[in-house]
Amino acid sequence: MENKKGLTKLLLFTLLVIVIVTLNGCFGWSKYLSNMDNLSFLQEIVNNNFLVAIFIYIVLTIVGCVVFALPGITFAVIAGVLFGPVIGIFACLVATTLGAMLAFLTARFFLRDTIKPMLEKNSVLKKLLFLEDGKSDMLVLMITRMVPIFPYNLQNFAYGITDISFWKYSIFTFIFMLPGVSFFTIGAAGLTAGEEKWRYFLIAGILAFVVTGTGILIQRKFLKADKEEL
Repeated sequence: MENKKGLTKLLLFTLLVIVIVTLNGCFGWSKYLSNMDNLSFLQEIVNNNFLVAIFIYIVLTIVGCVVFALPGITFAVIAGVLFGPVIGIFACLVATTLGAMLAFLTARFFLRDTIKPMLEKNSVLKKLLFLEDGKSDMLVLMITRMVPIFPYNLQNFAYGITDISFWKYSIFTFIFMLPGVSFFTIGAAGLTAGEEKWRYFLIAGILAFVVTGTGILIQRKFLKADKEEL
Protein backbone atom coordinates (compact mmCIF):
# COMPACT_ATOMS: atom_id res chain seq x y z
CA MET A 1 0.00 0.00 0.00
CA GLU A 2 2.80 2.41 0.94
CA ASN A 3 4.73 1.60 -2.25
CA LYS A 4 1.64 2.26 -4.35
CA LYS A 5 1.03 5.57 -2.57
CA GLY A 6 4.65 6.62 -3.07
CA LEU A 7 4.53 5.71 -6.76
CA THR A 8 1.34 7.74 -7.20
CA LYS A 9 3.04 10.79 -5.66
CA LEU A 10 6.07 10.32 -7.91
CA LEU A 11 3.90 10.09 -11.02
CA LEU A 12 1.95 13.19 -9.96
CA PHE A 13 5.18 15.10 -9.38
CA THR A 14 6.49 14.01 -12.79
CA LEU A 15 3.26 15.16 -14.42
CA LEU A 16 3.51 18.56 -12.71
CA VAL A 17 7.10 18.96 -13.92
CA ILE A 18 6.11 18.10 -17.49
CA VAL A 19 3.24 20.61 -17.39
CA ILE A 20 5.45 23.39 -15.97
CA VAL A 21 8.27 22.72 -18.45
CA THR A 22 5.82 22.69 -21.36
CA LEU A 23 4.10 25.93 -20.31
CA ASN A 24 7.44 27.57 -19.59
CA GLY A 25 8.67 26.59 -23.05
CA CYS A 26 5.57 28.13 -24.62
CA PHE A 27 5.45 31.37 -22.64
CA GLY A 28 9.11 31.87 -21.62
CA TRP A 29 8.38 32.70 -17.98
CA SER A 30 11.83 31.68 -16.72
CA LYS A 31 13.58 33.85 -19.33
CA TYR A 32 11.38 36.76 -18.30
CA LEU A 33 12.19 36.40 -14.59
CA SER A 34 15.93 35.96 -15.18
CA ASN A 35 16.22 39.14 -17.26
CA MET A 36 16.89 42.24 -15.18
CA ASP A 37 15.46 44.49 -17.89
CA ASN A 38 12.08 42.79 -17.56
CA LEU A 39 12.07 43.44 -13.84
CA SER A 40 12.93 47.12 -14.19
CA PHE A 41 9.39 47.95 -13.06
CA LEU A 42 10.54 46.98 -9.56
CA GLN A 43 12.95 49.91 -9.54
CA GLU A 44 10.03 52.32 -9.82
CA ILE A 45 8.21 50.50 -7.03
CA VAL A 46 11.37 50.71 -4.89
CA ASN A 47 11.25 54.50 -5.26
CA ASN A 48 7.53 54.67 -4.41
CA ASN A 49 7.02 51.91 -1.84
CA PHE A 50 10.10 50.09 -0.62
CA LEU A 51 8.27 47.43 1.40
CA VAL A 52 5.95 46.52 -1.48
CA ALA A 53 8.97 46.19 -3.76
CA ILE A 54 10.65 43.81 -1.32
CA PHE A 55 7.46 41.75 -1.00
CA ILE A 56 7.09 41.43 -4.80
CA TYR A 57 10.78 40.53 -5.10
CA ILE A 58 10.44 37.79 -2.47
CA VAL A 59 7.37 36.31 -4.18
CA LEU A 60 9.04 36.34 -7.62
CA THR A 61 12.20 34.79 -6.16
CA ILE A 62 10.28 31.95 -4.51
CA VAL A 63 8.41 31.23 -7.74
CA GLY A 64 11.58 31.46 -9.81
CA CYS A 65 13.57 29.20 -7.49
CA VAL A 66 10.94 26.53 -6.84
CA VAL A 67 8.80 26.41 -9.97
CA PHE A 68 11.27 27.39 -12.69
CA ALA A 69 14.49 26.24 -10.95
CA LEU A 70 16.36 29.45 -11.74
CA PRO A 71 19.85 29.76 -10.21
CA GLY A 72 19.96 31.48 -6.84
CA ILE A 73 22.66 33.85 -8.15
CA THR A 74 20.07 35.42 -10.46
CA PHE A 75 18.10 36.80 -7.55
CA ALA A 76 21.18 37.79 -5.57
CA VAL A 77 22.22 40.01 -8.47
CA ILE A 78 18.72 41.50 -8.78
CA ALA A 79 18.58 42.17 -5.01
CA GLY A 80 21.96 43.90 -5.05
CA VAL A 81 21.01 46.17 -7.93
CA LEU A 82 17.55 47.02 -6.57
CA PHE A 83 18.07 47.27 -2.82
CA GLY A 84 21.80 47.79 -2.30
CA PRO A 85 24.22 45.56 -0.37
CA VAL A 86 22.69 45.50 3.12
CA ILE A 87 18.95 45.25 2.50
CA GLY A 88 19.68 43.31 -0.68
CA ILE A 89 21.47 40.59 1.28
CA PHE A 90 18.62 40.33 3.76
CA ALA A 91 15.89 40.27 1.08
CA CYS A 92 17.72 37.69 -1.01
CA LEU A 93 18.51 35.50 1.98
CA VAL A 94 14.91 35.51 3.20
CA ALA A 95 13.51 34.85 -0.29
CA THR A 96 15.92 32.07 -1.23
CA THR A 97 15.54 30.41 2.18
CA LEU A 98 11.75 30.42 1.84
CA GLY A 99 12.15 28.98 -1.66
CA ALA A 100 14.48 26.30 -0.33
CA MET A 101 11.96 25.43 2.40
CA LEU A 102 9.11 25.08 -0.08
CA ALA A 103 11.19 22.91 -2.43
CA PHE A 104 12.22 20.76 0.54
CA LEU A 105 8.60 20.17 1.54
CA THR A 106 7.66 19.40 -2.07
CA ALA A 107 10.36 16.75 -2.33
CA ARG A 108 9.54 15.28 1.07
CA PHE A 109 5.89 14.86 0.14
CA PHE A 110 6.19 13.73 -3.49
CA LEU A 111 9.59 12.02 -3.76
CA ARG A 112 10.85 10.69 -0.43
CA ASP A 113 8.79 7.50 -0.29
CA THR A 114 10.12 6.22 -3.61
CA ILE A 115 13.57 7.85 -4.00
CA LYS A 116 14.94 7.29 -0.47
CA PRO A 117 14.94 3.44 -0.67
CA MET A 118 16.88 3.67 -3.94
CA LEU A 119 19.53 5.98 -2.47
CA GLU A 120 19.94 3.86 0.67
CA LYS A 121 21.16 0.99 -1.50
CA ASN A 122 24.32 3.02 -2.14
CA SER A 123 26.56 2.69 0.93
CA VAL A 124 28.27 6.06 0.41
CA LEU A 125 25.03 7.99 -0.02
CA LYS A 126 23.50 6.16 2.93
CA LYS A 127 26.45 7.14 5.12
CA LEU A 128 26.30 10.78 4.03
CA LEU A 129 22.57 11.36 4.04
CA PHE A 130 20.79 8.84 6.23
CA LEU A 131 22.86 8.35 9.39
CA GLU A 132 20.87 8.95 12.55
CA ASP A 133 23.66 10.81 14.38
CA GLY A 134 22.90 13.95 12.34
CA LYS A 135 26.57 14.89 11.94
CA SER A 136 26.99 13.95 8.30
CA ASP A 137 23.93 15.79 7.04
CA MET A 138 25.07 18.99 8.78
CA LEU A 139 28.51 18.77 7.17
CA VAL A 140 27.04 18.07 3.75
CA LEU A 141 24.58 20.94 4.18
CA MET A 142 27.36 23.34 5.18
CA ILE A 143 29.64 22.31 2.29
CA THR A 144 26.98 22.42 -0.41
CA ARG A 145 25.59 25.76 0.73
CA MET A 146 28.98 27.42 1.05
CA VAL A 147 30.62 26.19 -2.17
CA PRO A 148 28.89 27.80 -5.20
CA ILE A 149 29.59 24.85 -7.56
CA PHE A 150 26.68 22.84 -6.11
CA PRO A 151 23.37 23.64 -7.91
CA TYR A 152 21.13 25.52 -5.48
CA ASN A 153 17.80 24.18 -6.76
CA LEU A 154 18.94 20.57 -6.96
CA GLN A 155 20.06 20.77 -3.33
CA ASN A 156 16.68 22.03 -2.18
CA PHE A 157 14.81 19.05 -3.58
CA ALA A 158 17.56 16.57 -2.66
CA TYR A 159 17.49 17.44 1.05
CA GLY A 160 13.77 16.74 1.16
CA ILE A 161 14.58 13.09 0.46
CA THR A 162 17.04 12.82 3.35
CA ASP A 163 16.32 12.34 7.06
CA ILE A 164 17.30 15.86 8.08
CA SER A 165 14.50 17.61 9.98
CA PHE A 166 12.67 20.47 8.29
CA TRP A 167 13.52 23.13 10.87
CA LYS A 168 17.14 22.06 11.18
CA TYR A 169 17.44 22.24 7.40
CA SER A 170 15.70 25.63 7.24
CA ILE A 171 17.66 27.36 10.00
CA PHE A 172 21.07 26.17 8.89
CA THR A 173 20.30 26.79 5.22
CA PHE A 174 19.72 30.43 6.18
CA ILE A 175 23.00 30.54 8.11
CA PHE A 176 25.18 28.69 5.61
CA MET A 177 23.85 30.63 2.60
CA LEU A 178 24.67 34.00 4.17
CA PRO A 179 28.33 34.16 2.97
CA GLY A 180 27.51 33.14 -0.62
CA VAL A 181 24.50 35.44 -0.87
CA SER A 182 26.63 38.26 0.54
CA PHE A 183 29.41 38.21 -2.04
CA PHE A 184 27.03 37.90 -5.00
CA THR A 185 24.74 40.67 -3.71
CA ILE A 186 27.58 43.02 -2.78
CA GLY A 187 29.21 42.44 -6.16
CA ALA A 188 25.94 43.21 -7.95
CA ALA A 189 25.43 46.35 -5.84
CA GLY A 190 28.80 47.53 -7.10
CA LEU A 191 27.41 47.74 -10.63
CA THR A 192 25.39 50.81 -9.65
CA ALA A 193 27.80 52.25 -7.08
CA GLY A 194 29.50 54.77 -9.38
CA GLU A 195 33.05 55.69 -8.41
CA GLU A 196 32.84 53.53 -5.28
CA LYS A 197 32.20 50.33 -7.22
CA TRP A 198 35.78 49.11 -6.70
CA ARG A 199 35.12 48.86 -2.95
CA TYR A 200 32.13 46.60 -3.53
CA PHE A 201 34.01 44.44 -6.02
CA LEU A 202 36.97 44.16 -3.64
CA ILE A 203 34.79 43.10 -0.70
CA ALA A 204 32.87 40.66 -2.90
CA GLY A 205 36.11 39.19 -4.23
CA ILE A 206 37.57 38.68 -0.75
CA LEU A 207 34.34 37.07 0.47
CA ALA A 208 34.22 34.80 -2.56
CA PHE A 209 37.80 33.65 -1.99
CA VAL A 210 37.34 33.07 1.75
CA VAL A 211 33.98 31.32 1.44
CA THR A 212 34.98 29.06 -1.45
CA GLY A 213 38.35 28.23 0.13
CA THR A 214 36.77 27.43 3.49
CA GLY A 215 34.14 25.26 1.87
CA ILE A 216 36.71 23.31 -0.15
CA LEU A 217 38.94 22.77 2.91
CA ILE A 218 35.99 21.47 4.92
CA GLN A 219 34.99 19.26 2.01
CA ARG A 220 38.47 17.74 1.68
CA LYS A 221 38.80 17.19 5.42
CA PHE A 222 35.38 15.56 5.57
CA LEU A 223 36.03 13.31 2.58
CA LYS A 224 39.43 12.33 4.00
CA ALA A 225 37.88 11.40 7.34
CA ASP A 226 35.16 9.53 5.49
CA LYS A 227 37.68 7.46 3.52
CA GLU A 228 39.64 6.61 6.68
CA GLU A 229 36.49 5.31 8.33
CA LEU A 230 35.76 3.17 5.28
